[in-house]
Amino acid sequence: MVESWSFLDTAESNFKPLVVIELAKGTKEETIEWFTKRIVDKKANGGAQLLIKPLVTENGVENIYLVGASHLRLLLGAEAVGLVKECSDNSMRTFTYSSRKTFKHYADDNHDFLTMAECQYIIKHELENLRAKDEKMIPGYPQAKLYPGKSIVRRLLTSGILVQIFPLHDREELKKLSHSWYGRVKIGYQPLDDIRCYFGETIALYFGFLEYFTFALIPMAVIGIPYYVFAWEDYDKYVMFATFNLLWSTVILEVWKRMCAILTYRWGTLLMKRQFEEPRPGFHGVLGINPVTGREEPMYSSIKRQLRIYLVSLPFVCLCLYFSLYVMMIYFDLEQWALDYHKENESNFSSLMLYVPSIIYAVVIEIMNLIYRYAAEFLTSWENHRLESSYQNHLILKVLVFNFLNCFASLFYIAFVMFDMKLLRQSLATLLITSQILNQFAESLLPYWLQKRYNRRMRKRMCSAKTDMDLSLAEQINMEKEMGTYLGTFDDYLELFLQFGYVSLFSCVYPLAAVFAVLNNITEIYSDALKMCRVYKRPFAEPTANIGVWQLAFETMSVISVVTNCILIGMSPEVDALFPDSKMDLVLTVALVEHLLLAIKFIMAFVIPDKPRDIQMKLAKLEFESLEALKQQVRAFQMQLHFLLIHH
Repeated sequence: MVESWSFLDTAESNFKPLVVIELAKGTKEETIEWFTKRIVDKKANGGAQLLIKPLVTENGVENIYLVGASHLRLLLGAEAVGLVKECSDNSMRTFTYSSRKTFKHYADDNHDFLTMAECQYIIKHELENLRAKDEKMIPGYPQAKLYPGKSIVRRLLTSGILVQIFPLHDREELKKLSHSWYGRVKIGYQPLDDIRCYFGETIALYFGFLEYFTFALIPMAVIGIPYYVFAWEDYDKYVMFATFNLLWSTVILEVWKRMCAILTYRWGTLLMKRQFEEPRPGFHGVLGINPVTGREEPMYSSIKRQLRIYLVSLPFVCLCLYFSLYVMMIYFDLEQWALDYHKENESNFSSLMLYVPSIIYAVVIEIMNLIYRYAAEFLTSWENHRLESSYQNHLILKVLVFNFLNCFASLFYIAFVMFDMKLLRQSLATLLITSQILNQFAESLLPYWLQKRYNRRMRKRMCSAKTDMDLSLAEQINMEKEMGTYLGTFDDYLELFLQFGYVSLFSCVYPLAAVFAVLNNITEIYSDALKMCRVYKRPFAEPTANIGVWQLAFETMSVISVVTNCILIGMSPEVDALFPDSKMDLVLTVALVEHLLLAIKFIMAFVIPDKPRDIQMKLAKLEFESLEALKQQVRAFQMQLHFLLIHH
């Protein structure tokens, strides 16, 4: 980069607040002065070189500060984080300040070249990279220890000095997005590009996957209805349906990879080079030198981490799995009690009582999943993983294993131990519908109602105040800081993963599962859009090129569904009657069909390319140009070296 950070001014007349920092009440003046100085200090001095000003209301200066940045600072920050933008020749390239004029829509006076979400992501990146230099503690708080390289923002958060950091909503843009997204009921696609511009690629990709998955479920739902109506007990007629389901699950996941590549190429994140991962803010240890980077950073023994994982985390997970199975056996005792009660009374009330154990068990499953999630987060944090990716992978593995067993163990037990297909249908339907209702209520309806009540109280409190621009901004910030914090797409993907399991694992027993999944997902699109725009604080944008480890999770579930459906079909009386003399022949036939279907799945996954041909060509062209540019640089260096040798 030709330009130096030192020429940037830390003051700008046209200050635009992008990010809000809320400090704890009673924070000491020396702490505030030190922290704000580090934010505005030049990069060469270890600062972030951003703009900051306190929020001033009629009550004076509050404990809230607004952070922004000059246009030039944001452009240099875009280069630092490796943002990819569209060039004038319609190609996608990594943005550099020196070649800024080659990018589409760039102009020196165009401050909308970077989206507001990108600007806020840059500011977040700079704040998170504020590191302690020679400070031993946070000024004013001797108990809040620091060491060189420690994240200042992380230490302020863990010490309770910093309450929260969040990006501001743009009320005008949010109003437009809300209207086009969920403001009116319509049959059509979501405005994914607008969602991406406002919330970032990670959230836009989730909504893209939710929409795609909903459309992909429609063929299963349409085919499942006649099977449900006309062929309830004839399991041999489900062979074609189950086979279609298994091939369908492979096709939709492979086609999604192509759709994902199209979206992320258009958004630029497919080309973003994966930077060397810095230690996650929560990572701690003895200060040492990283042998790869040569930088000072906390060091922690991998042996200690492995001991924590295998001697503490693993036994705890196994104990939780045992407890889940114990609760499942209590559920079967309740099922038996309800069945005995129905046999004795034979009334409408006793018929309804047959569904009560499944409903109670579904509620208990959701509660156990929630409690275990908090325990898994605590354990994974305690394991002290250096990288954020490693932390996420270990957390997802813990949660997926428990949720899979907790949600599906009873269905496997009913199917393969009790051999009760009628109870399997009833339990599957009850668990699916109850979990969908609980998730809709807990994730959207309840938070929306609570937030609406708070907003109403805030407006009443401020209705007598003046409505100038500053007060309007103060009102907006006071409302937003009390909103719930969106914790990411983890729970949303987990809900879709479990739903995919209900649809695919036992499709030949309950074909209507896809119908209920489609109905739920249609309402989910609107309720999730509502909570993003009205219930939660605006989350920071996070660039991503795919749905990550969830792709592997869905593919694993589709493989398991092949095995379960083949066994269920092989257990049906009609198929069993075809092998009256030898059960071994039945087992071998089922195993052969299962292996054949798995082979077809893997062949299809191999044949269908992950990226469309045109995107493959564009990526290959960019790689070729990068290699040619590197060759020219090497050639220029060699010529310069040759020139120096001749003259010496």
